[in-house]
Amino acid sequence: MKWLLQLVVNAVVLMIISHFFRGFEVAGFSTAIFASFILAVVNFVVKPILVILTLPITILTLGLFMFVINAVTLLITSGMMGSSFVIDGFGTAVVAAIIFAALSAIIQSFVVDPVTKR
Repeated sequence: MKWLLQLVVNAVVLMIISHFFRGFEVAGFSTAIFASFILAVVNFVVKPILVILTLPITILTLGLFMFVINAVTLLITSGMMGSSFVIDGFGTAVVAAIIFAALSAIIQSFVVDPVTKR
């Protein structure tokens, strides 16, 4: 149940970001749900490898390089989705990754955490 709520929250955050940036396009809510699922799989499979490979630079930047890794996972998801989920460039992906992390943390603290505390 918690995982499904996180998928929906991430899809909502993707839709919110797509309304504020021209270079970040999502075709619809069903596309956002599917992109959220693919992003979860990429975060499960690819992200740990990227974190291990970039550990020295992540330590040197005091963890800020994680936003770059999150941007890369967004770009991988965009590449897998095709024309229904498009991110125009790396800069857009980095800004979207920062906003995505902030918004999803805020929304999940109100939606997902109260449900799991019952």
